[in-house]
Amino acid sequence: MPVPTIRLVAREAGVSQATVSRAFSQPELLTPATVEKVLGTAQRLGYVPNQVARALSTGRAGNIALILPDVANPFFSALMRGAQAQAYKRGYATFLGDSDETAHLEDVLLAKLAAQVDGFVLASPRLDEPLIRKHAARKPVVVINRDLEGIGRVLVDTGPGFTAAVVLLAGLGHRAIAYVGAPRTSWSSQQRARAVTAAGAAHGLSVVQIDAGRPSHEAGRDCVAGLLEAGVTAALAVDDVVAQGIMAGLAERGLSVPGDFSVVGCDDIIAATTYPPLTSVNAHCALAGANAVDLLLNGLANPTPPVEGHVIKGELVIRGSTGPAPAPAPAPRGRKAPAEPDPSSRK
Repeated sequence: MPVPTIRLVAREAGVSQATVSRAFSQPELLTPATVEKVLGTAQRLGYVPNQVARALSTGRAGNIALILPDVANPFFSALMRGAQAQAYKRGYATFLGDSDETAHLEDVLLAKLAAQVDGFVLASPRLDEPLIRKHAARKPVVVINRDLEGIGRVLVDTGPGFTAAVVLLAGLGHRAIAYVGAPRTSWSSQQRARAVTAAGAAHGLSVVQIDAGRPSHEAGRDCVAGLLEAGVTAALAVDDVVAQGIMAGLAERGLSVPGDFSVVGCDDIIAATTYPPLTSVNAHCALAGANAVDLLLNGLANPTPPVEGHVIKGELVIRGSTGPAPAPAPAPRGRKAPAEPDPSSRK
């Protein structure tokens, strides 16, 4: 059976060869119905574009790269799936780089992959701003959760969700709370810390901040001693993984959630599967990945318009890990002094 060609796809779909080419390389220039018709015809015929030929004729590789700090973190794995699905819909393959939370490795990945991709989606970058701008001057870059003027960006605004969580805790009688954050170089963690601090002050709550370091289950579990020492009755964690670690550390000490302590997470990826189910701020991770890919590919198709930015609002989802503040322990009772004997009874 002969290998299907672009000419055969065009004839079967009733369109020009240029339209077939655009359906794979620049689908945003066509109507969704035309793109669906062309791609459906190509799939039925078994047609696959020649990426080498396309790269030679268009100067495009048909690939983009997604650079993540930690692919094992549920937030970034969900973001990755959203980005890959959107890239596939638009005819692009996705390279993946895991920077292991290090700025140096981000720098290396951006440099080494540049020759093989048409642009980058850089999620929660740890790099300093000048280095990000240096790479963006060489290849198109869209950043997620880093607000850099002049660079395409998708910002997940979880501040309102954390504000709502503080209001919830205040209404439940909590007077001392903690924010457990990622390294302070993290834009999203800084944003969440500011929201908790401001909302706490507005509602008369005492707020302490504890740095968990690299967000992980172990980091959450290890910070429990500090939470208890600080005398707080609730913790808001930078993500669900850290929140789950906090719940595990409390359980190891015989404390119940939410009876003895309330916990709030963020991302809402694993929150419904914890025990108890975790109150969490839904960060719409997959949508953030898809929007970033759209920004990048739209910019490749038409680089002249002003740089765009998308803001996604996070919302609080209340579940079973938050409850009324525990009643304060009764003050220890002093020993009653012995009664003086009745003088009249003395012999």
